[in-house]
Amino acid sequence: MTTSPVRRPRDRKAQLATAAADLFRRHGYHAVGVNDIAAAVGITGPGMYRHFQNKQAVLGHVLLTGVDALAARLNGVLDGFGDPESGLRPLLRAAAEISIDQRDLTALWRWQGRHLHQADQKEIIRRTGVLLGGWQAGLRRLRPELGDRDALLLCFAALSVFGSVGDHHAAPARERFVDLLADLAETAVRSPVVPSTETTAVRPRPAVAASRREELLTAATRLFRDHGFHAASMEDIGAAAGIAGPSIYRHFAGKSDILLAASRRMADRLTLGLNDSLSEATSPRDALHRLARSYVDTVLRSDDLIAVYANEIGNLPERDAKEMRRLQRAYVAEWVRLVREVSPSLSDAEARVVVQAALTVVNDLPRTRGVNDRPRLAAELTALAVGLLDSQA
Repeated sequence: MTTSPVRRPRDRKAQLATAAADLFRRHGYHAVGVNDIAAAVGITGPGMYRHFQNKQAVLGHVLLTGVDALAARLNGVLDGFGDPESGLRPLLRAAAEISIDQRDLTALWRWQGRHLHQADQKEIIRRTGVLLGGWQAGLRRLRPELGDRDALLLCFAALSVFGSVGDHHAAPARERFVDLLADLAETAVRSPVVPSTETTAVRPRPAVAASRREELLTAATRLFRDHGFHAASMEDIGAAAGIAGPSIYRHFAGKSDILLAASRRMADRLTLGLNDSLSEATSPRDALHRLARSYVDTVLRSDDLIAVYANEIGNLPERDAKEMRRLQRAYVAEWVRLVREVSPSLSDAEARVVVQAALTVVNDLPRTRGVNDRPRLAAELTALAVGLLDSQA
């Protein structure tokens, strides 16, 4: 009596990639192991190595495949971008559809892409750079008064609008979601913010030597932002701050203590800006505009704190993480309330999409090469955010 050999499914690699993407998104890259990925598709850990060298390779495959799919869907409409009659809207709707349909992939790239192998990071940047070049050229055709750098700023603003769907869970009805996201991206690329001569000064930092505690906090937030909480050790933090050995622990009990201090500082700064904006405003629209200016100022003066506050609080002890998330939700809820007062036709979910688009533009552009050295960046960010917040009024 003979038995037929068991054949592995031809799509096993795709199954593993899909399972890994879901696990990375829900639990974070460092919390997921090879055995977790393998178990999700019903095989053993060693079985996964027939398809991927390690979990870093899985992440690279997922994101590179996603970029290729994005390029395939956009290339058909990208050629028409810049045609004043029809080229802009089809592209923006296509990009909105992709962002919504691939929402988990968008979130994965935004928050887990830093864990890629360096070669995969470079390749993704190269492939997305080709797409960005098409966007930039199309926008120059649409708005010939723009220089290359101005067009780049507005292209990145539109891409941040699309990327913002990875930062929240609001979900209006799909067609309305697509239209709203395309509207917001169009507001960004048509923004009159550039060319501009207006400037908004960021308050200079005090020329006072930082304490050892401040040096450690600054070094830690930079490492957390660049490499993730789990990848940065206390020894790494001490070395980056020029502090070695047991003296590190005179200031912080451990990494979680540093992360909590950074998160509380960011929450305090945002709350102060919110309270000042509301107390000084003469109307809901005035409050929203003041809040946008305050947020830009806070982000530009907060270095890496905003990225850590947005992405790493899940690594806090549960009680502290819940408290930080409560503060985040309360802060965003005030923005949503003001947007709904200014634009009463919007639902709560739609207003949240608008708010998150504005916040993401302000969060992203100061950390975007080719944009973050602009001398009028504070004024430009404020104008972009206000334009998005007012766009549905």
